[in-house]
Amino acid sequence: MNKARIAEVFDSVQGEGLYLGEKQIFVRFFDCNLSCSYCDTKLDRFMEYEPQELFEEIKLYRDKYHSISFTGGEPLLYNIFLKEILKLTKARGHKHYLETNGTLVPELESLIDQIDIVAMDLKFPSSSGMGNLWSMHRKFLKIASRKEVFLKAIICQATLEDDLRVALNLIKEESPASVLILQPNSYENSSTLDEKLMRYKEICSQENVTACVIPQIHKIVGLK
Repeated sequence: MNKARIAEVFDSVQGEGLYLGEKQIFVRFFDCNLSCSYCDTKLDRFMEYEPQELFEEIKLYRDKYHSISFTGGEPLLYNIFLKEILKLTKARGHKHYLETNGTLVPELESLIDQIDIVAMDLKFPSSSGMGNLWSMHRKFLKIASRKEVFLKAIICQATLEDDLRVALNLIKEESPASVLILQPNSYENSSTLDEKLMRYKEICSQENVTACVIPQIHKIVGLK
């Protein structure tokens, strides 16, 4: 049976990235295929949903929303489930916003036609502790660039400039119009990262990649 483990469904405003402040319905999937050192999503419970069950819950939200944010965890672990729910929500007029770690290439390929916006992470090896994911990121971005896509990279005290430069080359080669969001690690004192963030933003400018420094505003103002 086609079920997904979902930690929560709620409405709020987007707290990070290019769509900061937009009102969304959030569907947070429980599982993830990565375990990044800076992960700030600690999930300890879930409910199992069939696509129609999730759709009925989404229909309870009757305000005007920018889009549905499918987040996690990693939503693409449930690509077969997503294919069904996206058909239902698209028929109801919803836009689809996918938040993803940018590693599950075949899963994205199977769904890209139903996605409107891709918010894709770049997992820098020196930041995430996950090793070299650049090949997967490259293949993923090539597919994601068929739709609107922007990229997010967590910047830590440990982040190396070499990782940034690899990321910039990848962006220039696969999706040069995409914006890169430099996001300070929420577990570190952001004031101590300011100098690094400004230097990295300047490097992006020199390499002709549009970059913005945007922290996780929802945490600063106390929103879910």
